[in-house]
Amino acid sequence: MSEADPTLLAAAAAETGGAHHEPHDAGAMGRLNWLRAGVLGANDGIVSTAGLVIGVAAATNNRAAIFTAGLAGLAAGAMSMAVGEYVSVSTQRDSERAMVAKERLELAQLPHTELLELAEIYEGKGLPPRLALDVAKALTEHDALAAHAEAELRIDPDDLTNPWHAAIASMISFTMGALLPLLAILNPATGWRIPGTVVVVLVALALTGYISARLGGAAIGRAVLRVVLGGILAMAVTYGIGRLFGTAVS
Repeated sequence: MSEADPTLLAAAAAETGGAHHEPHDAGAMGRLNWLRAGVLGANDGIVSTAGLVIGVAAATNNRAAIFTAGLAGLAAGAMSMAVGEYVSVSTQRDSERAMVAKERLELAQLPHTELLELAEIYEGKGLPPRLALDVAKALTEHDALAAHAEAELRIDPDDLTNPWHAAIASMISFTMGALLPLLAILNPATGWRIPGTVVVVLVALALTGYISARLGGAAIGRAVLRVVLGGILAMAVTYGIGRLFGTAVS
């Protein structure tokens, strides 16, 4: 970068005000993805637990029964999220390891073929053939496996996905989201249990929609509307089931 055209550097600085406007940090992107997954896990915990406790509350005013059902739903949902994420990410990690091992073997057995393959990848991205080959040679000399894994497989061999991180993050985010409707439904005033829970849930869903939209750079209003309408639908359906099939409470 220090050998770049000074005119180009000056123009770039003018565009960004002298700051690095968009740092390409793979670690930061990974943390962003985990945060986004956490928000979605919390959203799932809010909606599923709210639907469960409102359905039970529509059938009975027994706080112990409502709390037991909600707590069981929270535990089951959190464990399901954790196990599901662990299995899913473990499968992904196994696939990544297999692909990296295959690439390592090909580099050992067919180094020249792999070099030409890497050059063709960069040529396909728009580099002139001679420059593409020079780039491929330079990257191969620096770290052949990393260069091929990134260009061909979109994988960092030193930073494979971690199933334990995914499982723990999902379990914690689901639990935190589920606690909101579970605590709200325990309101001592029977007549305010369901309305109060609905308000708490809608505020929490609006917040998760806002955060997910900001993280993903999407339209905030549309994201918030989606999650709020989904939560309303879920609560309406379970409330109807509780009223229809349970012991309705006036």
